[in-house]
Amino acid sequence: MQRWDRVEAFIEVVRLGAFNAAAERLRVSSSHVSRLVSQLESQLDTPLLYRTTRRIRLTEAGRLYYQHCHHLFDGFREAEAAIKELQTRPSGLLSLTCATTFGERYLAPLVHDFMRLHPQLEVRMHFTNRRVDIIDEGFDIAIRMGTLQDSSLIARRLCERREYVVGSPDYFTHYGQPHALSELARHRCLVGTRDHWRFDVNGVRREIRIDGPWRGNSGPALLDAALKGLGLAQLPDYYVDQHLARGELISVLDAYRHDDTAVWAVYPRHRHRSPKVRQFLDYLVAELGPSLPAQRRSSA
Repeated sequence: MQRWDRVEAFIEVVRLGAFNAAAERLRVSSSHVSRLVSQLESQLDTPLLYRTTRRIRLTEAGRLYYQHCHHLFDGFREAEAAIKELQTRPSGLLSLTCATTFGERYLAPLVHDFMRLHPQLEVRMHFTNRRVDIIDEGFDIAIRMGTLQDSSLIARRLCERREYVVGSPDYFTHYGQPHALSELARHRCLVGTRDHWRFDVNGVRREIRIDGPWRGNSGPALLDAALKGLGLAQLPDYYVDQHLARGELISVLDAYRHDDTAVWAVYPRHRHRSPKVRQFLDYLVAELGPSLPAQRRSSA
């Protein structure tokens, strides 16, 4: 069996021209390098070096052996460098899941920009309003909104997210504006994916169950119903900001708004050291935080 430490010692002695220089390069003692070269010569049953007190010279056999072997270690070093690059460069398949509207509006464009920076990366995006079990379904990252449930997943905050209770000017002309949470029971509340709204009362989170003439699991459909005066809706900022700015919607109950509803990335613990996960999340934080980019809102 070939002893590669002997060959490497010989290659470094020839390259650097001295046993002590080779020893320093290999981080061993000069005597150990000399012993390795002697063992290689015994193994090959021929001298490879002429040793004098001032210098070393290759024998004919040594020159031939060096010519055949030195490129091997160049290849080993290139292989190690390639592995290190692979370990630090995003590559392979990155699997993501996200709520549909946020994914289409914000996540997909950022994923595409990230892929342009790292063309060796493959991506699978799955947009759904269903809560996905990312471990069982094989996803690297899930983007989630609002207050997180306790879980074994690692969570990283990406940016802020605020929820507003809104209605159209036409709705408020007919029904008036609520000024207290207790007044919601007398209003037409549009029910989205959850049948309760979250508020903050003196620093304490409070959930109020709501009911009304409209129910649906689509954010854009809920927004359209509110814009057309069918009732009040509680929607995140990226749905309503432009409509509030244009006066098409009016925000109410702002004193009770629950602002701790960030956008989060969650992922399994064993993905924590993955370059593709780590660098993609760094990219999202840089592009999204601390709040959603205005230019992406206006283009949505």
